[in-house]
Amino acid sequence: MTNSIEQYLARWRKEVDRTLEENLPPAKTPPAIIHEAMRYAVLGAGKRVRPILAVAAAEACGANPEPLLVPFAALELIHTYSLVHDDLPALDDDNLRRGRKTTHVVFGEAIGILTGDALLTEAFSWLARSTNNSRAIREVAEAIDSKGMIGGQVDKTAKLITGSVVLGGLLANASDEKIAALRRYGESTGLAFQIVDDLLDQERTSEELGKTAGKDVAQGKLTYPALIGSGAARKRLEELLQEAVDNAAVIGGRVNYLAAIARYICERRS
Repeated sequence: MTNSIEQYLARWRKEVDRTLEENLPPAKTPPAIIHEAMRYAVLGAGKRVRPILAVAAAEACGANPEPLLVPFAALELIHTYSLVHDDLPALDDDNLRRGRKTTHVVFGEAIGILTGDALLTEAFSWLARSTNNSRAIREVAEAIDSKGMIGGQVDKTAKLITGSVVLGGLLANASDEKIAALRRYGESTGLAFQIVDDLLDQERTSEELGKTAGKDVAQGKLTYPALIGSGAARKRLEELLQEAVDNAAVIGGRVNYLAAIARYICERRS
């Protein structure tokens, strides 16, 4: 691998951003307020972690990710829908996301609700029109159903990250053995991502994070540091990273950035 992980992430973030820009309805498409809000919510400074993980999984399994960018970008629509709804007054009641005002603050609460609904629906439209792989679509649906992402704050990140990685493998026609390894990788990486989020919420400022810091503690949420302490949370993070790296090795492949992405997630500072 000749590129650094930063170059790899930057390259595919640019491709995902282009795909989102080109495939989202133009802002003036009636009803304009909804489409303007959808674009506002999605086209901010997101890291695009979930689509890039799908890219890396497909690549490790021997596929060219370029033709798969629409279904992979659909993952970002799902992620953004979850953020838009999380930020609503009835849930986390937050006014800062990705370094700017949250969608409902800019467009109003009713439009915020409808924007999240529209993004989720749009995501499955993209998935349905870009692949006839029903198993792949079902995988994404189950990752975000009432037993998955919607069902609980702690499992939310891990479920969608796992679904993203497995989606990449399924659309690459990977073997069952590799799909199983991708699932284990996704579960470890997703849980690691959540633990890092919990730690950063305690240790970083709102300006550094681009979202309100310290809110988990203020709201009494059951974060990993709150449950087991920061030291134990960091030890668990190290274990999860090793599990992710081990499963990335099982997947193999001529080009495999999965281990590097797991390290990047565990070492991030925002």
